[in-house]
Amino acid sequence: MPEVTIEKLVYGGDGLARADGQVVLAPYVLPGERVSVQTARVKNGLLRGSAPEILAPSAERVTPRCEYFGTCGGCQYQHAAYEYQLSQKTAILRETLQRLGGIEYGDEIPVISAEPWFYRNRIQLHFARGQSGFRKASSHDLCAIDHCYISAPVLVEAIARIAEAVKRPEWPNFLRSLELFTNGTDLQLNVLESDRPVAARFFSWCAGFLPGLASGAIEYEAAAHRFRISGGSFFQVNRFLIDPLVEEAVRDAQGEFAVDLYAGVGLFSLPLASRFKRVEGIERGNSAVRDLEFNARERENIRAVRSSAESYLTTQDTAPDLLIADPPRAGLGAKATEAILRLRPKQVTIVSCDPATLARDAHSLVSAYRIRRVALIDLFPQTYHFETVMHFER
Repeated sequence: MPEVTIEKLVYGGDGLARADGQVVLAPYVLPGERVSVQTARVKNGLLRGSAPEILAPSAERVTPRCEYFGTCGGCQYQHAAYEYQLSQKTAILRETLQRLGGIEYGDEIPVISAEPWFYRNRIQLHFARGQSGFRKASSHDLCAIDHCYISAPVLVEAIARIAEAVKRPEWPNFLRSLELFTNGTDLQLNVLESDRPVAARFFSWCAGFLPGLASGAIEYEAAAHRFRISGGSFFQVNRFLIDPLVEEAVRDAQGEFAVDLYAGVGLFSLPLASRFKRVEGIERGNSAVRDLEFNARERENIRAVRSSAESYLTTQDTAPDLLIADPPRAGLGAKATEAILRLRPKQVTIVSCDPATLARDAHSLVSAYRIRRVALIDLFPQTYHFETVMHFER
């Protein structure tokens, strides 16, 4: 097994090293560490390392809190001190913007973070062979668990109870995965994958051992508003950082007209309605747009539009004072960015969960916009994921 020195962390959770002129990517390592790894060729010039043996550990290495770490695919950074996780994510963001977007951003990137444990309000559980758990790292195989230290307390309790319930004869063995979502009190179960329909009596049975189980939508209080969230509707997962995320995205914006692309249930639309005379929330998901309409029912200046972002933008002629976009991991894409450049909103704010697609989209926008501010929101402690809010002005 070759011995290598880790140069840096890269987006995706791996550390990068070099051996005989080839790049080696290895998990669960830290910059500066000397490690021995098993390698397998991915393609010319790239090797995948596994089972690293730490020969010279970093001073930033800590003992992972969770015994599933390294087997479960949920976390990648539990072996690093939390402040070091934040500094590495900031370095990854800068490097990705430069390498993929040609953007040399020299100003400070403020990091907004909170409690790094018990933060998730939404998880997915998978089931196989009378066990429940998460996926193993780089695999579809099951890692059976009975607790999770990054899940909210209501979910931690539910994980333990479901781990026992799957062993009982009442549990449907054709159920493959469930999503669990909580507002801190109520619990919502959504079927994600099943070999056949799940009967209503299953949820009635679950209510006997899952306190607070709701029969439908639940309400979530955040950013000084109350949101109805139905099964299938997207909502941010870090219960500690939803309000700071909204504050960062909206900041001091105000004016006549704002557009909220990928609006979801209205997390940004409702706060924007207090600052703008007119707000349009654009959402294509049926469940989410129904929730958006319900949540905005008392706000006459919010209009919910059921549409894709691309279709909406290409039919508009009026430039908004502010356009906020919170796209999925694929980012805005060429069609949407072209339409934004045609409309020329005064300000554009992108809330991105993937620095690579953000770099691509920002590269297009800087032809007509100046980057005013970049902030990193650590919505996903102990993992390689993070959120970036990038503010542009015309």
